[in-house]
Amino acid sequence: MTAPQNPLHLGQNSALPASPEEAVLDYVPNPRPGRTYLVRFAAPEFTSLCPVTGQPDFAHLVIDYVPGETIVESKSLKLFLSSFRNHAGFHEDCTVGIGERLFDEMKPVWLRIGGYWYPRGGIPIDVFWQSSAPPQDLWLPDQGVASYRGRG
Repeated sequence: MTAPQNPLHLGQNSALPASPEEAVLDYVPNPRPGRTYLVRFAAPEFTSLCPVTGQPDFAHLVIDYVPGETIVESKSLKLFLSSFRNHAGFHEDCTVGIGERLFDEMKPVWLRIGGYWYPRGGIPIDVFWQSSAPPQDLWLPDQGVASYRGRG
Protein backbone atom coordinates (compact mmCIF):
# COMPACT_ATOMS: atom_id res chain seq x y z
CA MET A 1 0.00 0.00 0.00
CA THR A 2 1.46 3.33 -1.00
CA ALA A 3 0.08 6.54 0.42
CA PRO A 4 -2.12 8.45 -2.01
CA GLN A 5 -0.77 11.82 -3.12
CA ASN A 6 -4.20 13.41 -2.75
CA PRO A 7 -6.32 12.04 0.09
CA LEU A 8 -9.94 11.52 -0.89
CA HIS A 9 -11.48 13.12 2.21
CA LEU A 10 -9.05 15.66 3.64
CA GLY A 11 -10.24 19.18 2.83
CA GLN A 12 -13.23 17.83 0.89
CA ASN A 13 -16.93 17.43 1.55
CA SER A 14 -17.45 13.73 2.16
CA ALA A 15 -20.69 11.84 2.53
CA LEU A 16 -21.04 9.20 5.23
CA PRO A 17 -20.40 5.79 3.64
CA ALA A 18 -23.42 3.48 3.66
CA SER A 19 -21.38 0.59 5.04
CA PRO A 20 -17.88 -0.22 6.32
CA GLU A 21 -17.21 -2.06 3.05
CA GLU A 22 -17.91 1.12 1.05
CA ALA A 23 -15.75 3.31 3.31
CA VAL A 24 -12.40 4.38 1.86
CA LEU A 25 -9.59 4.94 4.34
CA ASP A 26 -6.91 7.45 3.36
CA TYR A 27 -3.29 7.04 4.37
CA VAL A 28 -0.61 9.74 4.25
CA PRO A 29 3.16 9.48 4.64
CA ASN A 30 4.46 9.03 8.18
CA PRO A 31 5.99 12.40 9.17
CA ARG A 32 8.53 10.66 11.46
CA PRO A 33 9.62 7.50 9.60
CA GLY A 34 12.00 5.23 11.45
CA ARG A 35 10.83 6.46 14.87
CA THR A 36 8.98 4.27 17.34
CA TYR A 37 6.02 6.27 18.57
CA LEU A 38 2.41 5.56 19.47
CA VAL A 39 -0.65 7.05 17.79
CA ARG A 40 -3.94 6.72 19.68
CA PHE A 41 -7.48 7.28 18.47
CA ALA A 42 -10.37 7.13 20.93
CA ALA A 43 -13.94 6.81 19.70
CA PRO A 44 -16.10 6.98 22.84
CA GLU A 45 -19.40 7.04 20.94
CA PHE A 46 -18.99 4.15 18.49
CA THR A 47 -22.30 2.64 17.36
CA SER A 48 -23.30 -0.48 15.44
CA LEU A 49 -26.37 -2.70 15.31
CA CYS A 50 -27.05 -6.06 16.94
CA PRO A 51 -27.24 -8.60 14.09
CA VAL A 52 -30.05 -10.49 15.85
CA THR A 53 -32.36 -7.78 17.21
CA GLY A 54 -31.36 -4.77 15.13
CA GLN A 55 -31.04 -2.70 18.30
CA PRO A 56 -28.13 -0.27 18.64
CA ASP A 57 -24.93 -1.31 20.41
CA PHE A 58 -22.53 1.25 21.84
CA ALA A 59 -18.81 1.05 22.54
CA HIS A 60 -15.78 3.08 23.48
CA LEU A 61 -13.07 2.09 21.01
CA VAL A 62 -9.38 2.79 21.56
CA ILE A 63 -7.02 2.22 18.62
CA ASP A 64 -3.26 2.33 19.25
CA TYR A 65 -0.63 1.86 16.55
CA VAL A 66 3.02 2.34 15.76
CA PRO A 67 3.25 3.77 12.22
CA GLY A 68 5.24 2.18 9.46
CA GLU A 69 5.48 4.14 6.20
CA THR A 70 2.01 5.67 6.54
CA ILE A 71 -0.48 7.01 9.06
CA VAL A 72 -4.26 6.88 8.73
CA GLU A 73 -5.88 10.22 7.93
CA SER A 74 -8.26 11.03 10.81
CA LYS A 75 -11.26 12.29 8.81
CA SER A 76 -11.36 9.09 6.76
CA LEU A 77 -11.11 7.06 9.97
CA LYS A 78 -14.04 8.99 11.48
CA LEU A 79 -16.13 8.33 8.37
CA PHE A 80 -15.17 4.63 8.43
CA LEU A 81 -16.09 4.25 12.10
CA SER A 82 -19.34 6.18 11.60
CA SER A 83 -20.30 3.84 8.74
CA PHE A 84 -20.88 1.11 11.34
CA ARG A 85 -23.99 2.86 12.70
CA ASN A 86 -26.17 0.87 10.27
CA HIS A 87 -23.94 -2.22 10.21
CA ALA A 88 -25.21 -5.37 11.87
CA GLY A 89 -22.34 -7.20 13.52
CA PHE A 90 -21.43 -8.85 16.78
CA HIS A 91 -19.06 -6.93 19.06
CA GLU A 92 -16.23 -9.33 18.28
CA ASP A 93 -16.70 -8.96 14.51
CA CYS A 94 -16.78 -5.15 14.61
CA THR A 95 -13.79 -4.74 16.93
CA VAL A 96 -11.49 -7.31 15.32
CA GLY A 97 -12.63 -6.34 11.81
CA ILE A 98 -11.68 -2.69 12.35
CA GLY A 99 -8.27 -3.68 13.71
CA GLU A 100 -7.57 -6.13 10.90
CA ARG A 101 -8.62 -3.72 8.16
CA LEU A 102 -6.39 -0.95 9.51
CA PHE A 103 -3.50 -3.37 9.94
CA ASP A 104 -3.89 -4.93 6.48
CA GLU A 105 -4.19 -1.61 4.63
CA MET A 106 -1.92 0.73 6.61
CA LYS A 107 0.76 -1.86 7.41
CA PRO A 108 1.82 -0.34 10.73
CA VAL A 109 4.66 -1.80 12.75
CA TRP A 110 2.11 -2.76 15.43
CA LEU A 111 -1.58 -2.15 16.14
CA ARG A 112 -4.03 -2.94 18.91
CA ILE A 113 -7.69 -2.14 19.41
CA GLY A 114 -9.76 -2.25 22.57
CA GLY A 115 -13.53 -2.42 22.18
CA TYR A 116 -15.19 -1.54 25.48
CA TRP A 117 -18.85 -2.36 24.81
CA TYR A 118 -21.69 -1.12 26.97
CA PRO A 119 -23.99 -3.76 28.51
CA ARG A 120 -26.69 -5.55 26.58
CA GLY A 121 -28.71 -7.97 28.64
CA GLY A 122 -26.77 -6.84 31.71
CA ILE A 123 -23.34 -8.01 30.48
CA PRO A 124 -20.66 -5.71 29.10
CA ILE A 125 -18.48 -7.36 26.47
CA ASP A 126 -14.93 -6.10 26.00
CA VAL A 127 -13.01 -7.24 22.93
CA PHE A 128 -9.25 -6.82 22.43
CA TRP A 129 -7.06 -7.56 19.40
CA GLN A 130 -3.45 -6.82 18.57
CA SER A 131 -1.31 -7.62 15.58
CA SER A 132 1.64 -9.00 17.60
CA ALA A 133 3.68 -8.20 20.69
CA PRO A 134 4.41 -4.46 20.94
CA PRO A 135 7.89 -3.18 20.06
CA GLN A 136 10.35 -3.43 22.95
CA ASP A 137 11.12 0.29 23.11
CA LEU A 138 7.49 1.48 22.89
CA TRP A 139 5.96 3.59 25.65
CA LEU A 140 2.56 1.93 25.88
CA PRO A 141 0.18 3.73 28.23
CA ASP A 142 -2.94 2.07 29.57
CA GLN A 143 -5.95 2.58 27.29
CA GLY A 144 -7.64 4.50 30.09
CA VAL A 145 -11.08 2.89 29.95
CA ALA A 146 -12.18 1.46 33.29
CA SER A 147 -13.70 -1.97 33.67
CA TYR A 148 -17.45 -1.54 33.58
CA ARG A 149 -18.84 0.34 36.56
CA GLY A 150 -21.22 2.72 34.86
CA ARG A 151 -18.59 3.66 32.29
CA GLY A 152 -18.23 7.26 31.45
